[in-house]
Amino acid sequence: MTQEQSLTANWGLPNRILVGPGRLQELPSLCSELGFKAPLLVTDRGLANLPMVTGTLTALTAAGLNAALFADVEGNPTGSMVEAGVAAYRAGGHDSVIALGGGSGLDVGKAIAFMSGQTRPIWDFEDIRDYWKRADPEGIAPVIAIPTTAGTGSEVGRAAVISNETQQRKVIVFHPGMLPVTVILDPELTTGLPAPVTAATGLDAFIHCFEAYCSPGFHPICDGIALEGMRLVARALPTAYRDGSDLKARTEMLAAASMGAIAFQKGLGGVHAISHAVGAMYHTHHGLTNAIVLPYVMVHNRDWIEDRIPPIAQVVGLAATTFESVLQWVLAFRRELGIPHTLAELDVPLDHAVDVSRLAATDPSASGNPRPVGTKDLEGVFRNAVQGVLP
Repeated sequence: MTQEQSLTANWGLPNRILVGPGRLQELPSLCSELGFKAPLLVTDRGLANLPMVTGTLTALTAAGLNAALFADVEGNPTGSMVEAGVAAYRAGGHDSVIALGGGSGLDVGKAIAFMSGQTRPIWDFEDIRDYWKRADPEGIAPVIAIPTTAGTGSEVGRAAVISNETQQRKVIVFHPGMLPVTVILDPELTTGLPAPVTAATGLDAFIHCFEAYCSPGFHPICDGIALEGMRLVARALPTAYRDGSDLKARTEMLAAASMGAIAFQKGLGGVHAISHAVGAMYHTHHGLTNAIVLPYVMVHNRDWIEDRIPPIAQVVGLAATTFESVLQWVLAFRRELGIPHTLAELDVPLDHAVDVSRLAATDPSASGNPRPVGTKDLEGVFRNAVQGVLP
């Protein structure tokens, strides 16, 4: 059995996931199987002219599909990007979406498919109580999701994070119907990812697992998935960071990213609450912001998560299973991957600390934090993350 064959599988949780090198080539036949006749290919602007996108579009049209490209997507996607995509979707008479790219491309693609048949503004479907019931489920187009980074896990999620430009905050838009019908995890699409992006997105996957595992509540299924996800990241991310062409490491990182997004249906926490606020106000990279903030939130939560730490220590390969040993491992892991220690290194100032903390306190992720947090708590953590203070 070749390495490529050993990395190939079909998974059915939570949606159908086609895993393995070269599986992007199955996309035209997959579209035919699903009844797609006119898919809109949605991707990040930076990928639009790369062979993975141009070749995919050519393959789709060669298969007789009325496919078109929408690539007006950048990091920290906004409502206006979604609106432009919906306009392109309707004008082209499309019936489906293929979302190919990083977290931004996937989220915008899913949001376009969701909004393609809605009449209310996207903000009416924020992940609050049962707002999702406002949507017309018949107006949601099907999506195939193809990630090119291993981080957000958006390909297995039923939500999209979209920035409200007017309010300067990130909004989690949710509906069960946003879950892609099929996912392709092809590690060959991630081999060209630069090392810094590999590190930042990979740590995002780790933090999804970490926060989900530490979030209170009874969900042993998510806990088990989160622990295995952390184990995979601890093993595979340094390899993928050093050698981007390693298909085994790239496949394991794609798996870990999907696992993190499955696990965090249990909840997230203060890391994501602060990161969402910082990203909305200062347009920082989400995964990188998470990676910087993690140890500061860990210290703040220490008394509430110490009993959860031993299994984490075991899966990342530590002999000692104390909180301090895991904290020091996190700090060393970040250094190994070239992650800055402070938000100040991303040019995030303290000038609007109160505004950041207010946004963070209202973020849905805050409610999953093991230690109850309010504006003052989050402001303190944010200040520490800017200044590099680990009390």
